[in-house]
Amino acid sequence: MGRTLRRAGAWTGVLTVAIVSSALSAASVDAAPSKADGPGPPQTRVVGGSEADIAEYPFTVYLAEQGAQFCGGTLVAPDKVVTAAHCVDSERPENIEIVAGRQDTRGDGGAVAAVGGIATHPEYGSPNLGADIAVLTLASALNQRPLELATSADDSLYRAGTLTTVLGWGATSEGGSPSTTLRKAHPPVAADADCAEANPGFSADSMVCAGLPEGGVDSCQGDSGGPLVAGDKLIGIVSWGNGCARPETPGVYTRVASYEDFLRQHVGDGEVAAPASGGPAPQPAA
Repeated sequence: MGRTLRRAGAWTGVLTVAIVSSALSAASVDAAPSKADGPGPPQTRVVGGSEADIAEYPFTVYLAEQGAQFCGGTLVAPDKVVTAAHCVDSERPENIEIVAGRQDTRGDGGAVAAVGGIATHPEYGSPNLGADIAVLTLASALNQRPLELATSADDSLYRAGTLTTVLGWGATSEGGSPSTTLRKAHPPVAADADCAEANPGFSADSMVCAGLPEGGVDSCQGDSGGPLVAGDKLIGIVSWGNGCARPETPGVYTRVASYEDFLRQHVGDGEVAAPASGGPAPQPAA
């Protein structure tokens, strides 16, 4: 399997996240997001992770079309969701719904909001070229707690070895089926040089990688657009990769701090206040 997108559905070069339970060493942590392959609609879920409680990660949402989940996203303001551009670049706002506060895609809990507008980055062409970021404006505000955006002042969150949390409803193994429940994993940030060697086309100016050298923890098909969190901030967006959870092959995420100007234009300054409901800030497990 070659380069993959992590959006759910057919392989298209877009990522979707898959989650697979696996025995990990003491240095390992819960599953992370994955990527999507080839041309065609993408699919991904968190691999090598564990089930996550939506109450602990209330900012994690998913995109649905006709009721079916196809990508993830992050609530960054009551009426703003950040996701991957490859998830929505061919979509119309009226065809997408945002589902928040729902643990299981088979249920009817949480809240559903219509999308009023889609802003994709003007430089986006394909995930492996960068700028794989979009902002959705919702037709109505949500009550879930938003997540703060990383900025150019957050260089320390991108250092190799930083423990992250990746979340999604994607596949739990390469080529597997999506998860019906929210899953999480904790891949560490990978060194830029290691990421570039494993993923030709990687650019540290617009991307960041996360994964273990031995593999086993990653995002996958269906996870595209979902959050990569560190320091209680959104530092990455599930984007693309080479298969899912392979050794020496970390997953590739959009580097959120590189798009500060775009996000300020379409979201604001990234300083979001927690509403009355929403749960505590996420704390990666060791």
